[in-house]
Amino acid sequence: MIYPMKRLTTRAAALATALALTVSLAACNNVADTSQSSSVTVETEEATPVTPEEAVEAQPLTYPMTLTDQAGRTVTIESEPQTIVSGYYISSSLLIALGRADRMVGIEAKADTRPIYSLSAPELLELPSVGSAKEFDLEGCAALEPDLVILPLKLESAADSLTELGIPVLLINPEDRTLLAETITLVGRATNAVEAADDLLAFTEEQQTRLETTLADADRPDVYLAGNSDLLSTAGSAMYQSDLIDLAGGRNVAEDITDTYWVDIDYEQLLAWDPDYIILASDASYTCDDVLNDANLADCTAVKNGNVYQMPGDAEAWDSPVPGGILGAVWLSTVLHPDLCSADEANAVMDSFYENFYGFTYPLA
Repeated sequence: MIYPMKRLTTRAAALATALALTVSLAACNNVADTSQSSSVTVETEEATPVTPEEAVEAQPLTYPMTLTDQAGRTVTIESEPQTIVSGYYISSSLLIALGRADRMVGIEAKADTRPIYSLSAPELLELPSVGSAKEFDLEGCAALEPDLVILPLKLESAADSLTELGIPVLLINPEDRTLLAETITLVGRATNAVEAADDLLAFTEEQQTRLETTLADADRPDVYLAGNSDLLSTAGSAMYQSDLIDLAGGRNVAEDITDTYWVDIDYEQLLAWDPDYIILASDASYTCDDVLNDANLADCTAVKNGNVYQMPGDAEAWDSPVPGGILGAVWLSTVLHPDLCSADEANAVMDSFYENFYGFTYPLA
């Protein structure tokens, strides 16, 4: 099928909304109910709710605390969590950035495949695994007796089971820029790390504003972002990856696809889009040379001009909604607009981020 082409206008920045602690839940997950909305509220010990604005100013945080997670569930946390299980790589990375890695007692499967852990908190690699979204270890998680569990939205049934056991669970869904900001705010409040969460959001907002200002009048080349398992898999406008392209000063050729997960296309569709740039996921199972030498793409503008690049992934996958996801846009802006966004400036931004939030130097030696 050939999807019609349409010009993309720059999306308005949504981080200020997240800082106000109320965000509409436009979930980008194939099991999510997109009619739900999510907000963060806090109750006093007498269970008297306060407004989001008052909640931001209320210091110190008080427990018991009642929050609304990104599945619209009401979650009460009796006391400041001292033991936390994270069943999702995004929340695990976020807990490191918030200074809460030392409280983790369980982690998602395949943690040893994520460089960010060995670089910033290698002790996490020794933690018990609680499995993955496809095969979650409910009994193993419960046996750790955590004060708080953080899981992806698709594990809602597991969250309900843990809740029945008296274990509070936050479900998160950071599948676009707005939802990622809300995730950071939500976890920051739940773990009493509001200041660190605010610093993280401020860093992201600063880089977002810089890119939007720098690229305001720039021409927007057409960009195709390919998935990790197959060149002919891409992300539409409802996904974080489309936001990344937009912030970097490009136009997602797949923007008219509104599916909430990766979509398979064919060569006919890719040639019809005829992107100026092809960007491979950081953990793609194929290479730029594979794409450049693909006879099916000989007439594609990106291939003819040699504009095929792979997103860096030596620290973490910037083409996913991790806390450092803004760095994907910073890097991509240097590819799409090298005359406006220098690689040296981008490297300085990356190093500042990892020094401040993860404690290591970037680029890696």
